[in-house]
Amino acid sequence: MVQTYGVAPARDEHEGGGESESSALLGAAGAGKVLKREGHATLTSSTSNLANTIIGSGMLTFPLALASAGIIPGMITCVFSGSVAAFGLYLLAAAAPRAPHRRASFFAIADLTFPRAAVFFDAAIAIKCFGVSISYLIIIKSLLPNVVESLYHDLTSPDTNPPAWALDGRNWITVLMVILVPLAFLRRLDSLRHTSYIALFSVAYLVLIVIVCYFRPLEGSTPRGEVHLIKFTPNFVSTFPIQVFAFTCAQNASPFYHFAVLFADLSAQLFPIFNELKTNSQRRMNIVIATSIGSATLTYEIIAVFGYLTFGSKVSANIIAMYPSTSLFIAVGQLAIAILVMFSYPLQVHPCRNCLDKVFHFGTPAAKPVAGDEEVEEVEDEHGVHAEMSPLKHTVLTTAIIASGFTIAYFVDDLQMVLSFVGATGSTTISFILPGLFYWQMTRNDPSASKALNRAALALAAYGSFILVFCLSFNIWQLFHPVAGPRTH
Repeated sequence: MVQTYGVAPARDEHEGGGESESSALLGAAGAGKVLKREGHATLTSSTSNLANTIIGSGMLTFPLALASAGIIPGMITCVFSGSVAAFGLYLLAAAAPRAPHRRASFFAIADLTFPRAAVFFDAAIAIKCFGVSISYLIIIKSLLPNVVESLYHDLTSPDTNPPAWALDGRNWITVLMVILVPLAFLRRLDSLRHTSYIALFSVAYLVLIVIVCYFRPLEGSTPRGEVHLIKFTPNFVSTFPIQVFAFTCAQNASPFYHFAVLFADLSAQLFPIFNELKTNSQRRMNIVIATSIGSATLTYEIIAVFGYLTFGSKVSANIIAMYPSTSLFIAVGQLAIAILVMFSYPLQVHPCRNCLDKVFHFGTPAAKPVAGDEEVEEVEDEHGVHAEMSPLKHTVLTTAIIASGFTIAYFVDDLQMVLSFVGATGSTTISFILPGLFYWQMTRNDPSASKALNRAALALAAYGSFILVFCLSFNIWQLFHPVAGPRTH
């Protein structure tokens, strides 16, 4: 849909819908009228999309994280990890209004702070989100055959087996692409709000499972092991990254967890949400961030505590696999996890496509603005403000992402080691290091900026650097010293 032409006067960068003085100057300096984008997303849809990005199947590993340190330290590190992630998102939201009007992105912010590295940042995000989308398809491929078998036995007879084609995960991801492809082609993140609502319902169902099964253990469940309030074990070194990365959607940094290695860049979703939120003031963005991180923290804590109290030291790295699969109640829960992952897939294609667009556009001459152009939603001015991608480019990029990702997922069953390294480097860089460096660079010479906040931003970048080195070193060590981890079935 084409919006209204004209350049609006500059508004306050914190309360004026996200437009900064720089965007007004860029528009005024243009050789023609610039088509302005307006946001239409609500607080509810923005919060649900961000929460869906945060809460993934990595939550299944949280009881194991508590088992490695005890209830009290596990809960504290969970809250700490969520707080650090929220601070990183706050810094990105504070930097976003300095980008051109509703065109905030890692590329745009990097172009203002570290211009020579801007294209590399977007390339890294694109590669990372592409890897995440592949891991989602692999999870669906490995999980759905088990769900089908369990439901088939419950609905028919325990002595009968489902057809062979129904137990082939490749068939399922092929069929589900009929649903995923149209969703992946949607231009706006807000258009995915309904699928996010469904996915979050799946999360609520898992929470229900761990609570109900604690108070009413199912027949055939694993007997509970020891439960400790405080007891650090060597496994804490490997399970701490689970909590760190769960809030950046790089769940399951632990090499022990073979069910899935999920990497989704939470920070990459913040800018599209900022661009689409109807009134994207700092206060409203804070509400989105706090609600999303808060709900994720509460969800992780409930699953971790009740899961650990149910199985104690015998808990595995996949809590849903600990419950007897003969129960229809549990089979529906496994299906809910598959639905959660399925509807998270388009949320990775969206930032991947946008970042690739910036990468391929980098270095090309800026087009002259043409008022009245009905083919695109926005036009470029003489300063090179990036236009909305054309329908052809949108189609080509989306098709390439989906086709190549599906092909890899169809033939590959395990990307654990590759994604472990990508997550250890990419997640920390994008979620901790870059937000800290961006805000520090933007405000270090600004007399009106808070010095304490500026130093805190630099501290966040240092913390991210430490986590990067720690996790990367641990992954390398695991290559040469593989350890038999906790059971996952």
